[in-house]
Amino acid sequence: MSNLAEILVSSGVLTAEQSDKAQKVAAQSRCPFSEAVVKLGFSKEDDIAVALSKQFGVPYASRENKILKSEKGQNLEKVIPEAYARENLVLPLFLDENVLAVALSDPDNVLLIDNLKLLSGHEIQPFISTKSQILKSIDEFYLGSSAIDTTLNAKKGEDEIEEAPAAGDERLNLDKVAVDASGAQTVSLINAILKQSIQERASDIHIEKYDERVALRFRIDGILYERSPPPKHLFSAMISRIKILSKLDIAERRLPQDGQFSIKVQNRIIDLRVSICPCVFGEKVVMRLLDKGAVDLDINKVGLDPKQRDDIIEAANKPHGLFFMTGPTGSGKTTTLGAILNTIKSPDINIMTIEDPVELKIEGINQVQVRANIGLTFASALRSFLRQDPDVILVGEVRDQETAQTCLRAALTGHLVISTLHTNDALSCVARLIDMGIEPFMLANSLQLAAAQRLVRLLCPLCKKPAKVPADLAEQVVREALLETPPDPATVTFYEARGCDKCSRTGYSGRKAIYEVYKLNAAMKEIIYRYGADVGKLKKAGEEAGMWTMRASGFRKVLNGLTTID
Repeated sequence: MSNLAEILVSSGVLTAEQSDKAQKVAAQSRCPFSEAVVKLGFSKEDDIAVALSKQFGVPYASRENKILKSEKGQNLEKVIPEAYARENLVLPLFLDENVLAVALSDPDNVLLIDNLKLLSGHEIQPFISTKSQILKSIDEFYLGSSAIDTTLNAKKGEDEIEEAPAAGDERLNLDKVAVDASGAQTVSLINAILKQSIQERASDIHIEKYDERVALRFRIDGILYERSPPPKHLFSAMISRIKILSKLDIAERRLPQDGQFSIKVQNRIIDLRVSICPCVFGEKVVMRLLDKGAVDLDINKVGLDPKQRDDIIEAANKPHGLFFMTGPTGSGKTTTLGAILNTIKSPDINIMTIEDPVELKIEGINQVQVRANIGLTFASALRSFLRQDPDVILVGEVRDQETAQTCLRAALTGHLVISTLHTNDALSCVARLIDMGIEPFMLANSLQLAAAQRLVRLLCPLCKKPAKVPADLAEQVVREALLETPPDPATVTFYEARGCDKCSRTGYSGRKAIYEVYKLNAAMKEIIYRYGADVGKLKKAGEEAGMWTMRASGFRKVLNGLTTID
């Protein structure tokens, strides 16, 4: 019999027979024992919570006794972020000196209470309540804690966002758009969402509709966090507003649409790429933010190890050949390639790029945007570039055989061609290119360098704390970092995330790339020529030449105290 079952039987809430039946139902349906009790009608949620309150000596909080209510004005939403509250079913109630009162559905969850101590930095006073009441109170409390909610509740206000001017367009101040009362609220709401996302360093904004609600999520340092949901009745107006800004067809709701627009916030120009997809309950919007002022195109600051940086710069200064950067969407390839081009650009060379879309506009480089609807594709632009006397060509992505073949011809006729592929690691690009019809002997003659990257979250420097790591794990990290002079594992300090106001209680602040960089030497070219896409042999030859994998790069960041092992 479970502890909860014993408590409910001993307190008279259940009979022994009811307890046995509830445990069988819970085991069969794989649901918690308390849920089985309620489903069978043996007891109510409130009765179970009251029994637990008496058993553990923990005060009972409910909406009826008015204890289950978060105190306003204490910034409790910053002490326990909304995402954490929802995930763990915990509601902050009030803060009294160094004691934080919280409502839980399980007062015996010692691990959760310990985690709350670490998260908040306060002693914890638990109160017990039901799951349904806690969830309802979370909805009410966190709705109203953000700039978005302030906008919804405000009648009037001046927004600081205006649409950045497009080429040849007059600047449009969003606050001066002539709209009715509902439209004015929609304009202010979209502005508030944009401002809050920028303040929180979000890379993407997700707005989506479900059967009963609208969801708003921000991707921050690679993780999606829920924010206060916009009102359901404003959803259609919000989508239309975003379509107008993106110059999309507001009447088209059946097909996906892509667009973009720019905004100006506090003298910062921020570009937004907009993707709209029709879903079952309504259109879903994803807006990717690119803050031009926040992108540092310094090759020394993107996360490369000095040897990796030197190998990349050497390959980028070659007069001809192929250079591939691989990784999934959103792994930072565009920033790295921008930093490379920014490093090698000079009045002596002609650099041309074809991109979809052009995300980073770099002075001194001729950049072209793909326009597939009028026939301007990667392959067609590349053929045109060859008549433009280029020295370096960047192709945003090799997606098909035609583009791959054209890149190869350009590389073999005296041009350096830099491009990207979606592969899991650097050397898998060899297999992908051979699959696209590139002959191994031609690839061996032209491929100069293959690199791959991923983004890892950086620990917040203000609140990170030393972590206890098992000795065998510490030894593994040091060993697999493949350092020339490895440190003594016993002397290495490992860190873990904690959370503070500065990092919004996440424990992380920003991201940095980890890389694997393989400069093709004679031995590796010979392997491609003889064996084709034998990635295992290529990796072994690379390691023998002093190169290392992305895993090793990640462990080096761990040893430097920049991120965690997991």
